[in-house]
Amino acid sequence: MVFYFKARPEAGDYTIFMGLDKYENEELINYGFPEDIWFHVDKMSSAHVYLRLQKGQTIDDISERLLEDCIQLVKANSIQGNKVNNIDVVYTPWFNLRKTPSMDVGQVGFHNSKMVRTVSVEKRINEIVNMLNRTKVERKLDLKAEREAVNAAERAERKQHLREKKRGEELERLEKERQAEIRSYKGLMVSEKMTSNKQIAETSKSFQELEEDFM
Repeated sequence: MVFYFKARPEAGDYTIFMGLDKYENEELINYGFPEDIWFHVDKMSSAHVYLRLQKGQTIDDISERLLEDCIQLVKANSIQGNKVNNIDVVYTPWFNLRKTPSMDVGQVGFHNSKMVRTVSVEKRINEIVNMLNRTKVERKLDLKAEREAVNAAERAERKQHLREKKRGEELERLEKERQAEIRSYKGLMVSEKMTSNKQIAETSKSFQELEEDFM
């Protein structure tokens, strides 16, 4: 089971989500999207909260209000972190999460610690948490199938783009050949097949000469 939330309208049209337990967290770790940003209370047990950005966006595109929604939600879903003030929340792109066979279910590390950001949360803001909870929806999804479907769609899109690119290159090649043929034909007409007025004057008899020959 995965819980989905809608960010506040002023934060933008974004979805925030988290797993029911560590087993769903494991699935989210395995089948995340490049646009996903992972949040967790630092050095405390908490839910693994994800923000799904728009395609093409990065962690640098997260606004202050959207960030506030995410950190408030992850704080509210930490048994220990929800009870205390002045905690830290860490967040990083999904693709920076590292999983090894020796790790427990739901446990993660990082490929690059420099890609992990930390933000301080002074206190819980009930107004924000309550607004987010009112948008909460539970969904039972096959995350693996969903990810594979997206992968298939992306592959089809890349193939279509490649076909269009090749078609465009072929049309461009044919047009260059056509233009080269036109230039070659024009050159041939000028240099070999066209006779100038001067050449006509030199090789043709005048009217007077024609008249004399006739007489």
